[in-house]
Order: sequence, then C-alpha cells, then structure tokens
Amino acid sequence: MARRTKEEALATRHRLLDAAELLFQAQGVSQTSLQQIAQQAGATRGAIYWHFKDKADLFNAMMDRVKLPLEAAARFTDEPAQDPLDAIENAMVGALRQVTTDPQVRRVFEVAIHKVEYAGETASLQLRHLESRDACIVDFEKALRLASRRAKLKLPLPASMAAHGLHALISGLIQNWLLDPVAFALVPTGRRTFNVYLAGLGFDRPGLRADLAAPETEPDTGPRSSLPAR
Repeated sequence: MARRTKEEALATRHRLLDAAELLFQAQGVSQTSLQQIAQQAGATRGAIYWHFKDKADLFNAMMDRVKLPLEAAARFTDEPAQDPLDAIENAMVGALRQVTTDPQVRRVFEVAIHKVEYAGETASLQLRHLESRDACIVDFEKALRLASRRAKLKLPLPASMAAHGLHALISGLIQNWLLDPVAFALVPTGRRTFNVYLAGLGFDRPGLRADLAAPETEPDTGPRSSLPAR
C-alpha cells in the first residue's frame, strides 16, 4: 500500500509538471496561476503545495526534468588527446540538434527563454539562467585558451571576450530559431557560423571550406569525431 501511495504521488507530480509546461508555453509563466495548473492536471491546489514550495520551485522542477541545450553540454576537460575546439563544436551541435528533435526540450527551452519574466515570484529564476551562462562561458574560455596555446596563436581579443561572443552566437541562434523554426536550418547554420567565428579569431578549422560550400539544407550527420590534438 505504501508503494502504491508513493507511485500515485509521483504520478501526480509528473501531471502537475506536464500541465505547467503546456500552460507556461501557451500563456507565459507570469500569466499562469497555480490554480490553473492544478485544474489542467486534474489535481487540487493543495497537491501543488504538497510537491512544490511555490511557482518558482515548480518552474525549477520543470527545468530539471530535461537537460537543456548548453546547460547540458559536457564539461570541458583539459585532456591531451582531446581537440578543445572539436569538443566545443560537438557539444554545440549536440545542443542544437537536441532543440530540433526533442519536443519537450524545445518546449521547456522556449518557456525558459521567451515565456518568463525575472520579476516578482519568478525573480529568483534569473540566478539559474546566469549560473548556466557563466558555467558555459568558463568552458568556452578554457577551450579557447588551450587551443590558442596548441596552435601557437595570439587571439585578436582576450579569451574571456571571445568566449562571451561565442556563447552569444550559439544562444542567439537558438533563441531566434525558436521564434521562427522555418526561417533557417539550425544545426548546419550553427556549425558554419561557429567555424567562421573561430576562423575570425585566427584558427585554421578543418572542414571550414566544406561547410561554406555545402548547401544550406545539408543533412545533420551528428557531431564530428575529434581530430588529433594540434
């Protein structure tokens, strides 16, 4: 009986989170009440407070159910056999593909970027966004510094600035694609602009010419295998 009760409670929790995802996407986080979420889930308002402290807690639980693009990217490690720029490219391509192929990830990311206001009861959510951004930029900076040392290349701007620019490029592509998914092909566009950005920093990226020559609708073939370390 105890096991059944626990399973029922977990099922209720998932129904509440499913309802929150759909309502947040449809009408925004600030315009969605806990009562609406409870009704959508076929539960009571009391059930929400049994599982969640408040709307922000429910929002974070919704986010935790999926691994978001960039937030889920593998942490960069300084391994001798690993090409640092390949590692970043593979993580980026995986993130972009995740947005285009996983409906739940796409829905939650759209809510997190376009459907939430950092004010009132959801003001604390800004901290999560900033922490995720900063962790990603730290990884980018480490990779750029290591790649420049291996290539004996002096970057035309500080690695920290280049890392911020790279993050803005990738996150901006995702945000704009979510606004209009038919406007451009996210994965090939991301891969090409990534390589052009790095070429602008002075890196000789294998495959850059092929990327530029390929048609815009090139199929997604998955992350490329790592090249030998320079």
